[in-house]
Amino acid sequence: MYDDLSVESFMSGLKKRNPDEVEFHQAVHEVAQSVVPYILDNPKYQEAGILQRMTEPDRSIIFRVVWEDDAGNIRVNRGYRVQFNNAIGPYKGGLRLHPSVNLSILKFLGFEQTFKNSLTTLPMGAGKGGSDFDPKGKSDREVMRFCQSFMTELVHHIGPHTDVPAGDIGVGAREISYMFGQYKRLSTRFDGALTGKAMEFGGSLIRKEATGYGNAYFMQEMLSHHDEGLEGKTCVISGAGNVALYCAQKLMQLGAKVITLSDSGGFVLDPAGIDEEKLEWLLDLKTRRRGRLSEYAENYGLEFFPDRKPWRVPCDLAFPCATQNELGAGDALALVENGCKAVSEGANMPTTLEAIKVFRDAEILYGPGKAANAGGVAVSGLEMTQNSIRLTWTAEETEERLRDIMKKIHRQCIQHGAEPSGYMNYVKGANIAGFIKVADAMLAYGVG
Repeated sequence: MYDDLSVESFMSGLKKRNPDEVEFHQAVHEVAQSVVPYILDNPKYQEAGILQRMTEPDRSIIFRVVWEDDAGNIRVNRGYRVQFNNAIGPYKGGLRLHPSVNLSILKFLGFEQTFKNSLTTLPMGAGKGGSDFDPKGKSDREVMRFCQSFMTELVHHIGPHTDVPAGDIGVGAREISYMFGQYKRLSTRFDGALTGKAMEFGGSLIRKEATGYGNAYFMQEMLSHHDEGLEGKTCVISGAGNVALYCAQKLMQLGAKVITLSDSGGFVLDPAGIDEEKLEWLLDLKTRRRGRLSEYAENYGLEFFPDRKPWRVPCDLAFPCATQNELGAGDALALVENGCKAVSEGANMPTTLEAIKVFRDAEILYGPGKAANAGGVAVSGLEMTQNSIRLTWTAEETEERLRDIMKKIHRQCIQHGAEPSGYMNYVKGANIAGFIKVADAMLAYGVG
């Protein structure tokens, strides 16, 4: 029995057990604010210590990755797989390759994934992994050698009924292909142990578009619930990867105007709005040539703002699609003052706790990533299904299933998110809805 349960006491204990893991602390605190009051109203969860159990990963696997660069030098990186919770299905979540990767970031991502995967209504547990390896500036053969070495260890911990990794920052079709090739060699199996695969060997149509499309659909659902629509709305987007670019594409198709994108060098402002021709140019720039947004600005005669974020640009809707903690309290205040009506997260935890409070106090519609960007893992789950039944659905069928999942996620959020004032608190709704399914499964299994 955990008698003394409050957000403060719970977080104090968590920080003692997980010192210096600030990203993990932030992710748990955001959830605890919503879930602790719900647990106090439902003592069965408190008696079983469900939140304490849910914030401790099932296991964290850390391993050495040794590879050889093109000059013949031996390089060493650290690899991780955090298998967070498998109460409702096999561990499921992406692999991130970035110099910032550490245990705190992967635990925050794995914890968020627990709620996100629960919200999709698909039978998927939660995990996250990756390495501090940086694929930028590396040749294809260097990336291949790294991925093969990484999978040589990871193969012992994954499989279609155990743990199914996918892509994330730094891990796209190229990296998944190298990893799956090595998995197949070492395991002698051809199965759905990874998602995000190419269509030639078990991938799903619209997987690369799914997170961005789902984010746009979630915004559409939020607006529709409040008697608004996307038609004619001015949108600012951060990021320039698949999430940002395909979010822009779907918003354009639904009648909105996208005027910004950003990368690590700064942001570009396109007052006339990005169109299909410009988007094709951007997709080639970012996915094939791996270039910078400043080249896009130069090519189309647009203004580029070095080392700045787009949140001071007046807009109706905002879509943070780059990385964690990119939108702070000052940015949130600027969005509110400039007339922004709603925010939908395409990245994982891109908004700080202080910025979320600004949106809540201003009663801005705010879709947290665990709900709004769940489209990517949803289509990963659909890829798992297609692999299991040895069938491939059309793009139209898959997108219709994606749209239906985003509608279901929205319905779960509004079921639990209404405040007495009438404000729809999507953070509260997503956290409680995601919690209930996983917590009830854990209760059913008993203690252990």
